[in-house]
Amino acid sequence: MSLTANDLLERLQVLTAGYSPSRWVVAFSGGVDSTVLLHALANSNTDIPLLAVHIDHGLHPDSVSWASHCAAAARQLNTDFLSREIYVAANDENGPEAAARHARYAAFLSILEDRNCLLSGHHENDQAETLLLNLMRGSGPAGLAGIGARQSFGRGLLLRPLLGVPGSAIREYARQHHLSWIEDPSNIDTRFDRNFLRKEIVPRLAARWPAVNNRLRRSAELVSEASELLNELADIDIAACGSRHRLDIGSLSTLSQARQRNLLRRAIRLCGLAPAPATRLYQVANELIPSREDAQPLVTWSGAEIRRYRGQLYIMSGQKPASELPAGGLWRSGEALALGPGYGSLRLTNQGSRGIDPDLIGDGLTVRFRHGGEEIRIVANGATRKLKKLLQEAGILPWMRDRLPLIFAGDTLIAVADLWVSADHAVENGLSVEWVDKPALH
Repeated sequence: MSLTANDLLERLQVLTAGYSPSRWVVAFSGGVDSTVLLHALANSNTDIPLLAVHIDHGLHPDSVSWASHCAAAARQLNTDFLSREIYVAANDENGPEAAARHARYAAFLSILEDRNCLLSGHHENDQAETLLLNLMRGSGPAGLAGIGARQSFGRGLLLRPLLGVPGSAIREYARQHHLSWIEDPSNIDTRFDRNFLRKEIVPRLAARWPAVNNRLRRSAELVSEASELLNELADIDIAACGSRHRLDIGSLSTLSQARQRNLLRRAIRLCGLAPAPATRLYQVANELIPSREDAQPLVTWSGAEIRRYRGQLYIMSGQKPASELPAGGLWRSGEALALGPGYGSLRLTNQGSRGIDPDLIGDGLTVRFRHGGEEIRIVANGATRKLKKLLQEAGILPWMRDRLPLIFAGDTLIAVADLWVSADHAVENGLSVEWVDKPALH
């Protein structure tokens, strides 16, 4: 099959049916896939604004020149361009690939505005490789469904309009239009599982079954349908039991263990946390849910945990929010500040109510976390109160009291998450703090 700019636009129209995108945001690595995606979209008849975003992981000595290449390519297409440098933890227990992916998507989340659609260049070959990888990992239906073509993402959507397009068609498009792209040398290192499949296994399968990528894609689509049905059931059960962050033990106990585990998988995913190993899901069903009412057991896995507390089950990040948030992280412009997996993001909005004095913004407000001893006046002409006491009186969960984002102007505490604004720094028609995708606080 071939690929044209009109083909891409038709695919996007299908994926956004019933949705009104405010902007296309292309995840632009500079590789052949994202280069073709950006070129085709820039040459289509869309009137939706287009932004190319390059994420510099800083993991390769040529990463600076790659960012320059992407900037030049965007200029040639007369496309808005943004480059972001990110930090990737070298000692992440999930490995460098997972760490880079998490950091990359956190950066995209901070960039997306309302109804923006982030476009990724994943194609049919990527889908086949993902299905094989997940088979080797012993994944369930969600993993075997492979890469989704459309999913909610922050304030907008994440779309993969090239999933049904073979990699060969993408390279043919690039040759026809004389495009240049970056060849990342790490893509040929067969020490990485995906590269091993791409270079060693898939070619042998294709020699026996030439349409192997297409067949694996079709299988992933069929499993995806089954997975969607399980998600719909899980959503019904989550609504009956509370919310994705907090679930009522009594209601959970009425479900079969299979439905409990299905619900937990879905809730964990909706919380933006790493999937739990099957052993942990069985542990929740067999130990946490039926434990004594006064017990406070805890199940943990990579970067996440589930707690039982006062008849409720809490699904949350197992780590404190990112400790090194950028100085001046909150701006009047409303750009979101990501707090880390499981903690959502903050932004300032003008809702016409009493809020933070805009004159305090200056070079941006800083977000920090409790060290102890903080004080704030929340009632005009009232007493200055210890934050510790306020949090206790408000019934904030004990483990969340040190994880609440505190907002400072210089060294002055002016707001506590979206709970309170300092009466000394509030004005009518001020700025409100919006905490998107926040964990359970009560």
